Amino acid sequence: MMNQDPASVSSRRSFLRAAAVGAGAAAATAVSQADAATQQNGLPATPEPKVPDAVASRASAPLPNIDFPMTGADVFARTCKAEGLAALFCCPGNYEVIHAIADQGIPAYSGRNEGAMASAADAFIRVTGEVAACSGTEGPGFTNMIGAIAAANSCRTPMLVLASNRDLRGEDSEQGIQMLYQQPLTEGIKKYGKRLILPSRVHEYAAYAFRQLRTGIPGPVHLDFPKEVAVARFRTARDIAYNVEKDRYRTESRPGPAAADIRKAVALIQQAQRPIIVSSTGVFYSRAWDALRAFAEQAQIPVVESGPVRGQFPDNHPLTASDAPSALPSADLVLLVGQYCMPTVGEYAFGPDAKYIRIEPEGGDIGRNLPIDLGIVSDERLALEALAEACPKLAHDPWLNEIATARKAFLAENDRYYGLGRGYTDAVHPAVIGKELADFLYRGDLPPDQTTVVSGGYGIARYTRRWLQANRAGQICNGAYQYGAIGPDVGYAVGVAAAVQSGIGPQAAHKGHPIVCITGDAGFGFTGMEVETLAKYRMPVVIIVYNNNSWGTWYPARNEANRAPLHLFQENLRYDRVAEGLGGHGEYVCTPEAFRPALERAWKVAETESRPTVINCQAKKDFWVKEAYEPGFLGKVEPGVMAYYH
Repeated sequence: MMNQDPASVSSRRSFLRAAAVGAGAAAATAVSQADAATQQNGLPATPEPKVPDAVASRASAPLPNIDFPMTGADVFARTCKAEGLAALFCCPGNYEVIHAIADQGIPAYSGRNEGAMASAADAFIRVTGEVAACSGTEGPGFTNMIGAIAAANSCRTPMLVLASNRDLRGEDSEQGIQMLYQQPLTEGIKKYGKRLILPSRVHEYAAYAFRQLRTGIPGPVHLDFPKEVAVARFRTARDIAYNVEKDRYRTESRPGPAAADIRKAVALIQQAQRPIIVSSTGVFYSRAWDALRAFAEQAQIPVVESGPVRGQFPDNHPLTASDAPSALPSADLVLLVGQYCMPTVGEYAFGPDAKYIRIEPEGGDIGRNLPIDLGIVSDERLALEALAEACPKLAHDPWLNEIATARKAFLAENDRYYGLGRGYTDAVHPAVIGKELADFLYRGDLPPDQTTVVSGGYGIARYTRRWLQANRAGQICNGAYQYGAIGPDVGYAVGVAAAVQSGIGPQAAHKGHPIVCITGDAGFGFTGMEVETLAKYRMPVVIIVYNNNSWGTWYPARNEANRAPLHLFQENLRYDRVAEGLGGHGEYVCTPEAFRPALERAWKVAETESRPTVINCQAKKDFWVKEAYEPGFLGKVEPGVMAYYH
């Protein structure tokens, strides 16, 4: 994880300023058809959504000079700046802390919902590898973040969770009814947590937080700030305990693999006929994608991806096995690299006789859930580099031919599903969305490694994930991973768009380009209001909403005619009009042939106006019934492109 230098922060501020000003002009010229009709009737026009001048001019405003005397919030924010905190995602509340962080020049984004903004921070980190923070207020705001924190924990995301708290003197009183001891609420869904209770130790608390965020296997870190700590005043640096620089309170050292373990691993690889590598979370955070590729090519071992972010091994590489699910049961040796959230026996598609090598930087979980034949405690990049150096040039031609045959069968299956989907002409089948979105992103005018995608939704994801490609690190943010968070997808889009808009980490080469977010109608109901956040910050996002008028448990094939229809929505709801009312653009698509033109118009809006679009794809709940509409609700294969939970 890299720190952010002042030049990059200045560049981001300049970009945000230009984007906000240009977007304001675009919004001022946009007039809806309804407003045009109103004007023709001689009535006053309805005002269009407008970016506030304060938001548009904020990036050009000079930063305050923060020096002693300083508050506790300022001391903490200064440490965040020194540690390279890349972004803050917040809602109103915890004012002293969030304003202190923003005053340090750290990019800050304010949204509609604390849970959605926590998801935004999670997604930002997933596609950049940098540390970001989310913030909420005590009581209701904080509890609204719990699901997002749990999802980040399952993804092993190094997310800094900040929450305010009432003053300590009000604890156990009616005046302090919202005084909440937060730490037990995040027990089991964080790596480290602390209520800050002694103002003079605020820098020490920050040191604890960043030591946990920056070292070992990552995970969320939760700090709650009572008012006494946030507003405490320090006259000089001598008033602050443990006031040392970061190289004195943590180390940048990473564990390297034992030579004996590397020899054992090479021996197992040489004995195997069908070895395979599972590239997961740790490969991304250790930035080991070049080392992974070098080792895979040296040993001629296919690679399948798993995890909350994809692209460490490109899908257009000849050794990829991510789109060859039927070959996975044949593997006889599986190298799990950086698989921090370990599946249990039977969750992955590998056969019962496969042997396992597991590589990660801490040994406490190695052997948990899944018995191993060799555990290697090491930074993933260092281990892969050592394996590439120690392993002789190998050949596994029969195994690679088996992978190629499985890939060909999988792609043929996708084509068959698309043909079926195009045959359903009175609504938009998910196979149509998956195939034509992929054609647009990877087989048209766009570079296939350009567009970053938030792969969300539930039923729709089981189709679109089959067609999506990740050809470089951080190109796909997989929404659901080990924890089925409900509806975070548009929140994820805020974080991913912020990362791409500013060109952070692996997104640098694709700075400012539009991104795509895929979600369902149920999910849109949870974080759809963040379209306003996307519009306010002029983030070019194309949001595809799969609208099948239902949610989750509608099973007509199971003789439920007499059961209460608990999970049906009103039909033909206009999520596109919601987007228009929030400052975005809307498209309503009701037939398969209308999807691609709508996608092209949405892309143009994103590129030329830097505004979000909601493409509301009208589907049918009956598409999940195979007896009526083949192929119905698709299954999944873990890991690989069909994976849903892993």
